[in-house]
Amino acid sequence: MDVFKLIYLIPLIPLAGFVINGLFRNYLHKSISSFIGSVAVLISFGLSLMVFSRAISPGFEKQIISYFHFIKTGGYEIDFGFAIDQLTSVFLLIITGVGFLIHVYSQSYMHEESQGTFAKFYAYLNLFIFSMLMLVMGSNFLI
Repeated sequence: MDVFKLIYLIPLIPLAGFVINGLFRNYLHKSISSFIGSVAVLISFGLSLMVFSRAISPGFEKQIISYFHFIKTGGYEIDFGFAIDQLTSVFLLIITGVGFLIHVYSQSYMHEESQGTFAKFYAYLNLFIFSMLMLVMGSNFLI
């Protein structure tokens, strides 16, 4: 299976964690909201490991995966897509790996907070991970 066909899942899964924790912050127990936030980043870390293993293989060339035209005017086109090279794959590991460790550490650090605050914190952590991944993976400056 080509891991580059699933590259969109790396930022999408933390975004899903943000949406779930954000919308249901008053209904989910603290352990469930921390589990959702942490597992979302852990899955992205696993996918990032697969990308890294492919990126460090001999003969790897930069991959640009375009999904659709973001802006198309006259003869100028800006695609929505991701660019993956060796440096990007290292940054993916750093963002998702350290992000997962921050999620795990925060479980005990935030234990005295109320449920709404706890889930909101995890929602914002996942949104931050999503934003960092989009920053690193974007194929152009607009993304």
